[in-house]
Amino acid sequence: MRPIMLACALGALLVANPAAAVPGIDEPDTVKVNAIRNPEIHSYKAVLAGLDSFDRHHALAPNVPELRFRIRPRGGAGLPEQPRVRIEGDHDFIMPLDLDANNRFSVPRSEAAEDENGEVVLNQKRKLYRIHPDVRTPGLPANVRRLGDLRLECKTMVAIAKEEIPLFWVVAINGLLLTRDWCNFTHKEAMPDWGFDSDAPIVGAILQEGNRSKLLTTSGDRFSVALGDTSWGDDALVELEFAPAPTN
Repeated sequence: MRPIMLACALGALLVANPAAAVPGIDEPDTVKVNAIRNPEIHSYKAVLAGLDSFDRHHALAPNVPELRFRIRPRGGAGLPEQPRVRIEGDHDFIMPLDLDANNRFSVPRSEAAEDENGEVVLNQKRKLYRIHPDVRTPGLPANVRRLGDLRLECKTMVAIAKEEIPLFWVVAINGLLLTRDWCNFTHKEAMPDWGFDSDAPIVGAILQEGNRSKLLTTSGDRFSVALGDTSWGDDALVELEFAPAPTN
């Protein structure tokens, strides 16, 4: 059972995406965000904190070349139509970001973006879509996630969240969890689970390492794993069983 402290931490992460005013820019080759109410936004400063955390804990996923982000639907929404992402800042600063075929992108380090109080902006509504760190070791099948990747993804997500929520929430959650490491805390010898999104609805998930295996909790397109259980190494693998495709 998850302790109430974990619920507090996750609740803070879920709201760690404050709305911000978007400049009314109308250029033919840039993202049309001025007509979208409450687009998905992250401060560039917060994203830099995520990049720093990725570099600091890179040993968890040494074969992942860089931190990437992914556009994910919320609450049953479909994939976004013509998604665009860019960094916007003061004095009409604009830096478009390239999306791959899986709606993933990287965010470069830029002194100009930092100086101009940049924000990473998605041309989709916050209620329907979100921008999320995505850490994946190359070469793994689509239904397999490496535990070290998930641990690094969590640390990156938490670093971003801590920059975006009020300081009193950070201090309060640190006090409740009795640690600054939100990804690996324990509660009365229990190992609270962290939830992660899969690429499709799943009907089962198994954590495997050597001859050991453990059935994980799943719900819809999410699975949960105890990141703080150090008896499982970073090379342990989560194998997901995707739900059968619907037939007509």
